[in-house]
Amino acid sequence: MEKLTDAYQKFDEYNKTDKNVFEWEGEKYPQEYFLAIQLYDWVLKLAPDASEALLLASRCQHIGRWEIARESYAEGRVGYLTWRKDLGQFHALKAKEILLNVGFDLDEIAKVERIVLKQRIKTDPEVQTMENALCLVFLQFQYEEFHTKHDAEKVINILKKSLMKMDAHGHQFALSLTYSEKGLSYIQEALKLLA
Repeated sequence: MEKLTDAYQKFDEYNKTDKNVFEWEGEKYPQEYFLAIQLYDWVLKLAPDASEALLLASRCQHIGRWEIARESYAEGRVGYLTWRKDLGQFHALKAKEILLNVGFDLDEIAKVERIVLKQRIKTDPEVQTMENALCLVFLQFQYEEFHTKHDAEKVINILKKSLMKMDAHGHQFALSLTYSEKGLSYIQEALKLLA
């Protein structure tokens, strides 16, 4: 338990150095620190008996994300996918460094890395829980601002891809969140495309 708490603290300290600010309900937070805490909370809601590896992965899923800028990659889908792949490797490496320093063994670290890298999504329940939680963090904390900045077609397409990554358990939670009228209409349109 002490190692777990120590790891959380080190992940949080790292993410608190994010200079990007996230505002929520009148308060300001280092962005990746705020989002990591929300991700951890969603994992606990989705899987109250979550394993230690899943809880650790939730707290470091996007650790140091700001250190690799999207702008440093080519425009378009190929550039975006390359950036996302490189980010995943970076997060897994940072997590491994911290967990080794805290005293976790290589087997446990490998489990965390597997979840962070989202290997075997749709077949590994822990990776699926993480994907559900990631989508729910987006929907609860980022979606309303996001959909006002993009045209309807783009928003619905992104929602469709996000909802496809989720399972029925995740969808239940997604539909229980509060949305603006327009935000909800986009989600309903995306769900129709999945039917």
